[in-house]
Amino acid sequence: MSDQHPIVDDDVLGPLTRATTELTDGEILVHDWYAATLPADGGELEIMVEGTSPEEVVPLLPRLRDAIARIDALRRIASDAVVTRFSTGDPEQHELDDAATDLVLETVEASADGTIVLHLIDSCGEHFPEGYWPAVHLGAGDRVEQVTVEA
Repeated sequence: MSDQHPIVDDDVLGPLTRATTELTDGEILVHDWYAATLPADGGELEIMVEGTSPEEVVPLLPRLRDAIARIDALRRIASDAVVTRFSTGDPEQHELDDAATDLVLETVEASADGTIVLHLIDSCGEHFPEGYWPAVHLGAGDRVEQVTVEA
């Protein structure tokens, strides 16, 4: 733990640290969120919590813990929402099922307003151009608030 960026240690999520990026010239950028990784499906799931201090992050942890506990159901809600948002009509069941396999959950983000954002990647490269990924914003009751494409 450093005095400048204390670690937030959670019994369920583990240690969350202030996110940083080291640039090629050695400069270190400090981001406005805390992050950690969790084991998931043979890989890792990144979690992000909006905030610059433990005082901002800790109140968001119960909502994030709840989302992680129900991650399989939320993953399906997210992939269905992406297909529905970008379909020209009502999607067929096989389209929803295919997307549930093709769109892989990479990051779960807890926003300061209580929104949970699920960032997905296109594992087969057939749904989104390289460098773009869908994100599904869930409000209270897991209601889909917005589906976006990020780069």
